[in-house]
Amino acid sequence: MKIGIDIMGGDFAPGATVSGALLAYNELPHDVRLVLIGDKELILAELAKHNADVNNFDIVHSTEVIGMSEHPTKAFSHKPNSSIALGFFMLKEGKLDGFASNGNTGAMLVGSMFSVKSVAGVIRPCITSILPKENGGVGLILDVGSNADCKPDVLYQFAVLGSLYAEYVYNIKNPRVALLNIGEEPEKGNLVAQAAHQLMKDSKDFKFVGNVEGRDIFGDHCDVIVCDGFTGNVVLKEAEAFYTLIKKRGLSDPYFDRFNYENYGGTPVLGINSTVMIGHGISNDIAVKNMLLLTKDVIEAKLSDKIKQVFQ
Repeated sequence: MKIGIDIMGGDFAPGATVSGALLAYNELPHDVRLVLIGDKELILAELAKHNADVNNFDIVHSTEVIGMSEHPTKAFSHKPNSSIALGFFMLKEGKLDGFASNGNTGAMLVGSMFSVKSVAGVIRPCITSILPKENGGVGLILDVGSNADCKPDVLYQFAVLGSLYAEYVYNIKNPRVALLNIGEEPEKGNLVAQAAHQLMKDSKDFKFVGNVEGRDIFGDHCDVIVCDGFTGNVVLKEAEAFYTLIKKRGLSDPYFDRFNYENYGGTPVLGINSTVMIGHGISNDIAVKNMLLLTKDVIEAKLSDKIKQVFQ
């Protein structure tokens, strides 16, 4: 197995990305090879700081970087020698089994759509996030930002994608899927939510348990919560803000500590023909390590193949 990582991506690159790759190397099985994609001189300098053996990694030199604020589509097409573009080229050519980056999220989504492409039948790929449950379990919410506006059939597909991810990567058997709404009753919500509920209520593709409200998202009412990317991103950022407020006050609690993004590292782009992982731009070395460990898990689960089988 070969996993590529964009060494130039993120606010603290290349220091945090190289350090994270070293931490991941110590925990990954020996049959997993990390491919460091970025400015070779900078990579070698960072490895030297840690007295690391260069031979433990493959290094692919890139001469360009897609900045965090650059226009995704223009940057991806105008910078073919960037670390992100090279990563997607290698992924498309089968030289990588997975590719991970903390860089420009838009460019990563553009690369996913136009390089490895969507699974046939998937209307819109999406990204997800972990919602720690108060009982110790794990919940998922999707989409969390890649699709701000969604039609009912897109939300239905998110339910399929989230259910597969929960089952095959997080080992949640027969995951319960719910629709995020402003009330539990089927007739509640805007027109999109009402129509989505009608589509989902009799589904044979996943176990639908109805609507959930915002106050329910950290409970055990369901395992997968479906919403549009606008709503999901607001929920995600609110959870991050709440965690930050708790830490600022010097409070520590085992449950709230699980809201630390470092624990999860990143999210796969669901619904594409390969494994692509997107991490937080502010990721430190711990988050990078966990992103790479999750990449390995997603590859081993053959998640993209499972998705293809369902959408056939």
